[in-house]
Amino acid sequence: MAETERTLTTWRREAACRDLDTGIFFPLSDDDAGPAKAVCAACPVREECLEFALATRQGDGIWGGLTETERRRQRRRREDGRRTAA
Repeated sequence: MAETERTLTTWRREAACRDLDTGIFFPLSDDDAGPAKAVCAACPVREECLEFALATRQGDGIWGGLTETERRRQRRRREDGRRTAA
């Protein structure tokens, strides 16, 4: 199994959300994201989840404790940082 595939399956098996109803991670608004963010805050693989979502440009739901809007901002900050460093 390739390293990337192993890493993807490993973090998902360890995720705090693995046995929860996925509906909690797709709130109607950012204001309703509190329950999902609480799960993410205690998750041992939060960073891996967030990195996956950023790398694959997940557009919907809460990933790694961030809403869609927060992930867009995070991607912009990273892109700005890369441009500044270049």
